[in-house]
Amino acid sequence: MVGRIDGGPRSAVVVGAGIVGLSTAWFLQERGVEVTVVDRASVAAGASWGNAGWIAPGLAIPLNEPSVLRYGLRSLFSPTAPLHIPVTADPGLWAFLTRFAANCRWSSWTRAVRANLPFNEECIEAFDVLTANGVDAPTIDAPITAAFRTQRQAQGLLRELRRMADAGQPIAHTELTVDQLREHVPLASSALTTGVRVEGQRYLDPGAFVQALGRAVVARGATIRLFEAAGVRTHSQGVTVYPRTGPAVSADVAVVATGAWLSRMAREWGVRVPVRAGRGYSFTVPVDHPVPGPVYLPDVRVACTPYQGALRVAGTMEFRDPDAPGVPARLDAIIASARPLLDGVRWDERTDVWVGPRPVTPDGRALIGAVRAPNVYVASGHGMWGLAHGPITGRLLAEQVTTGKQPAALREFDPLR
Repeated sequence: MVGRIDGGPRSAVVVGAGIVGLSTAWFLQERGVEVTVVDRASVAAGASWGNAGWIAPGLAIPLNEPSVLRYGLRSLFSPTAPLHIPVTADPGLWAFLTRFAANCRWSSWTRAVRANLPFNEECIEAFDVLTANGVDAPTIDAPITAAFRTQRQAQGLLRELRRMADAGQPIAHTELTVDQLREHVPLASSALTTGVRVEGQRYLDPGAFVQALGRAVVARGATIRLFEAAGVRTHSQGVTVYPRTGPAVSADVAVVATGAWLSRMAREWGVRVPVRAGRGYSFTVPVDHPVPGPVYLPDVRVACTPYQGALRVAGTMEFRDPDAPGVPARLDAIIASARPLLDGVRWDERTDVWVGPRPVTPDGRALIGAVRAPNVYVASGHGMWGLAHGPITGRLLAEQVTTGKQPAALREFDPLR
């Protein structure tokens, strides 16, 4: 590799200032690499800001379950369904969904679970490395409580947890009676009668954390440039990232961590696995009672998190262009589904309304590693778990970039598969 000193590059340009890109930048700096970060908007401008803020390895369940295929087909006829697939003429979307459907089988799902095992085992520790070394933002230990109308509904999550354990990831959890559920979720309405508490998880304020990570990367010597990358070109001296207008940025290597926008660049580098935007919506609402920890409403696929003295509510998986405007009906659908389940929530006083594109792959596995273009690496496709897996992705990818060797934990995420 051009520019290596003692086996590593001197400089890198990281395209994307979300949790994945900034984590990669931070761990590259740990290995002595000078970093420039490029983003088209700002730090934490994409999916890193408005997500639920869960560091939840116990719930990093791949999307491509067989049941999701049946659910998705039904959702075609319901604009308010939590999983929404708009009926459009977009051939790229239908090609993606065809591949996704082919991977909605237990063998593919199990492969994704096993691929995620080392990430789930080390993701919390990777956050601790960051917060112990200059990233001034807390992560908060708390179980995640899943709440259900009926015991039968709870059995669905319990079956998923058993399948995760069978695939190699046992998850500590406790079934809750109605009284225990009220204790853990003071906002639970009388419609909720049973719960499952998933132990050993954490949560954070995602926007604040990624902003703190960006400040730490700059404090360690990085430069952040704001422009939209129009292309990445390789040459004998390394790589150059070109903006649509203005001066380019050159370095020994480039890491492209542009989330749901990755496929726009990566096709020319031999990346055949597409990345599509599975957009999520969130907002913040005041509550009448303190919320002790995150709450999951699996039946309506809504995640609720304590946030700045209020409650962040997040939900929906909407397959639409990442730059498309928000659809008010999706927000209304989240509120309509969650309102009967939670008391003491002032739904009409919501603020911080947000829509962001999660990067989804058809086989449930992220794309992390080297591509065919020399000295170019990618990191995307984490689906709903980009926040939780961002720091460990950065640590492992920085190892590959600086040593030239693919860590064993990244083999299943090879972007050229």
